[in-house]
Amino acid sequence: MTARIGVVTFPGSLDDRDAQRAIRLVGAEPVALWHADHDLQNVDAVVLPGGFSYGDYLRAGAIAALAPIMTEIKDAAGKGMPVLGICNGFQMLVEAHLLPGGLIRNAHQQFIRRDQRLRVENADTAWTNAFSAGDEIIIPLKNADGGYIADEETLKRLEGEGRVAFRYTGINPNGSLNDIAGLTNEAGNVVGLMPHPEHAVEPGFGPNTPAAMRSGEDGIKFFESAIAAIARVAA
Repeated sequence: MTARIGVVTFPGSLDDRDAQRAIRLVGAEPVALWHADHDLQNVDAVVLPGGFSYGDYLRAGAIAALAPIMTEIKDAAGKGMPVLGICNGFQMLVEAHLLPGGLIRNAHQQFIRRDQRLRVENADTAWTNAFSAGDEIIIPLKNADGGYIADEETLKRLEGEGRVAFRYTGINPNGSLNDIAGLTNEAGNVVGLMPHPEHAVEPGFGPNTPAAMRSGEDGIKFFESAIAAIARVAA
């Protein structure tokens, strides 16, 4: 049976079509979901894509986290459905309290876009199981509010429980505490990160020269991981 992965579109979403394309490339069926609905259309997993959702001028992701479909996503996530939040989607997951902490304006107060080197810290989640812990990958990054923050107790808990999914290496582009680029929940089915894996799923897209880092295909394993996680549940 073909896995069905929903991609939620919010007003201001920019990367929903890119996420749908990535899902097709791994042989799954992308299902377009609308933020104002209460219907997940029997999907097996959900992606909250990047962009600039309505209300971001108040606090990134804060208003979108209250959208009707987020009620269904929170319920499904609590039952083990794989949920991936990318950039603005990560901000929504934090604002919806599916992941801890917060995301604030980049430390240098500037929008940043670059090919970012990451280290995979946790390869046991629904969205990272195709990696090995310690893998270094390069994923495009583009954000203005990507600085991850949390209180000291929360940071200790995240580190101690192995819930940092990805860490920036080489450079910390936005001032995130502990170089945190992405997190997982305790169950491992919810993952959020600031970089954009859906922009690194095909060769030839993004820099790939001796003078610049590559985008390449490092992002495809996120979606392959989800397929594997869904298959395990169905078995």
